[in-house]
Amino acid sequence: MLEQGTISIHTENIFPIIKKSLYSDHQIFLRELVSNAVDAIQKLNMVSRAGEFAGEIGEPEIQLAIDKDKKTLSITDNGIGMTAEEVKKYINQVAFSSAEEFIHKYEGKSDQPIIGHFGLGFYSSFMVAQNVEIDTLSYQEGAQAVHWTCDGSPAFTLEESPRTTRGTTITLTLQGEEEEFLESARIKNLVKTYCDFMPVPIKLDGEVLNRQKAPWRESTNNLSKEDYLEFYRYLYPFQEEPLLWVHLNTDYPFIINGILYFPKMRPDVDVTKGQIKLFCNQVFVSDNCEEIVPQFLMPMRGVIDSTDIPLNVSRSALQGDRTVRKIGDYIAKKVGDRLKELYRDNREQYISAWKDLSTFVKFGVLNDEKFKKQIQDIIVFRTTAKLGETAETPAVEVQSAESDLWQDVAANASSLPYTTLKEYLERNKERHENRVFYSTDETTQSTYIELHKNQGLEVLFMDSFIDTHFINFLEREYSDVKFTRVDSDLDNTLLEQDKTGEIVDPTTNKTKSEVIKELFEKSLNKPKLNIRTEALKSDDPQGTPPAMVLLPEIMRRLREMNAMMQQQNADFPEDHILLVNTAHPLIQNLANLNQGSIIQDDAQTSTNPLVNMICQHVYDLALMTQKGFDAEGMKSFVERSNEVLTKLTEQASK
Repeated sequence: MLEQGTISIHTENIFPIIKKSLYSDHQIFLRELVSNAVDAIQKLNMVSRAGEFAGEIGEPEIQLAIDKDKKTLSITDNGIGMTAEEVKKYINQVAFSSAEEFIHKYEGKSDQPIIGHFGLGFYSSFMVAQNVEIDTLSYQEGAQAVHWTCDGSPAFTLEESPRTTRGTTITLTLQGEEEEFLESARIKNLVKTYCDFMPVPIKLDGEVLNRQKAPWRESTNNLSKEDYLEFYRYLYPFQEEPLLWVHLNTDYPFIINGILYFPKMRPDVDVTKGQIKLFCNQVFVSDNCEEIVPQFLMPMRGVIDSTDIPLNVSRSALQGDRTVRKIGDYIAKKVGDRLKELYRDNREQYISAWKDLSTFVKFGVLNDEKFKKQIQDIIVFRTTAKLGETAETPAVEVQSAESDLWQDVAANASSLPYTTLKEYLERNKERHENRVFYSTDETTQSTYIELHKNQGLEVLFMDSFIDTHFINFLEREYSDVKFTRVDSDLDNTLLEQDKTGEIVDPTTNKTKSEVIKELFEKSLNKPKLNIRTEALKSDDPQGTPPAMVLLPEIMRRLREMNAMMQQQNADFPEDHILLVNTAHPLIQNLANLNQGSIIQDDAQTSTNPLVNMICQHVYDLALMTQKGFDAEGMKSFVERSNEVLTKLTEQASK
């Protein structure tokens, strides 16, 4: 026997701490031991290239073996091996003394669990094993193989071994409650989870369990479009193809490799939870990078691999780490560069992806000043303009087979009506300089949109959930530009300005517009309702709305802000505007119908109730574009609709 003694540590109870407290998940031990085996193989390659080893390296491999009868699991590598002195140094002294310091530093912290730790992971064996053995032979010429044993107490034995093959075997005699690791399926699953991209074949019963090739460590020149897509399908099976991807690769001022994908966004995706996998030297660490990737890029998927991300710290410490912050900035910049490249080289594909990209791009602009400056000029909006006629259509770029852009776009993509804000302002500067008309809901605001389109006014669609905040941002950035929602007020361009032809009735000394206004005021009896009478400009008055409800921009925004602060839905205010379109045939007929009832001797003729109901009906139809009815309001609307139709059919049948 070469030596028998106790491990040089100062705390007798360090092993119970290792077994129960070091990691929240015991299965991590296999990752640690296999990582050390890979390190041993790579170290052998290094000494061989340095000319310090002239022997045959052979094919590198790691062998896993299970013996259910003996309740053992072993990990064997054909790497550099250890001498007796190295076992004493790296196992008895360094590993366990470092373990003691490491555990003392983090034991009892109220923060989240430790993410992981590499390089000194051997002691994780004792989380699952009641006895650990090391059988090893160094690459050094004339070295004596040694066998080390420890039963989970500070006592150990170190003796000569009959081993004749270079490398190391670690054998774990598993604790009773850890016998799940004697199942082949369990071990295969752990290798796939943690060790799939390690650059050395990992075998069990002759079967290679891992892929070995890590695409993110490859040069972009060596990867085709299909390589990127195949890797995405492997990481996220049964998902739609990604929109595009970003390949990360830098070794200064930090080392980071990775591939990040922009996925198709689905309504059920939680954008606050990341799905980017964190690796360290091709070893899987975590299923998310929430502390590393900027929050607005959380919807992205893929892999980040870095040796410069400290894994032996709590998550709160990770968030405050200077290098981690720089890595986050680097990732954001690379994403911005990729978007600008796509916008510049193939705008049609960029536009086709915008529906999925826009939310987290806008979120990034709102929350990251550097990212904002980088991509603010390539933010696009859907528009009512016919760009093929009013602006230069972007040229179609044909991608090469080696391109890493995403799938082809529909043939009609060149006509997609999207524009940047700067293009919009330039296009409309003569018609309405520094004025932007926008819509937040294409369906409910369709009447207002059509009114603007018919008079040649271009409308931008800002209809995603984030646009409420984004409009405020745009107003700060473009302080000289006025943003007006299509239903807040009507531009003078939409109104008939020539009122010289209005006839004053000599009996009442009022114009028809004034009579119509009084009629609606009396019929609706809403003191806070501001009724305006205007003639909407149109070649086809029948195609315009008979009335429109308008909510002034400032009033609406104050209401929405107040509702947001109180965390409740915004109630529709009583003091809004009803614009009655005096040019519409319905309103003109209504005025004539009312005039007929006034002439009658009896003030309560059969016509009067019908006039009142039609006024109410016109108002409700206009109100529908701004808010939905509650149950009682809908009941009243339906009943009144039936009553109006009944009275009209009665008159028509006389």
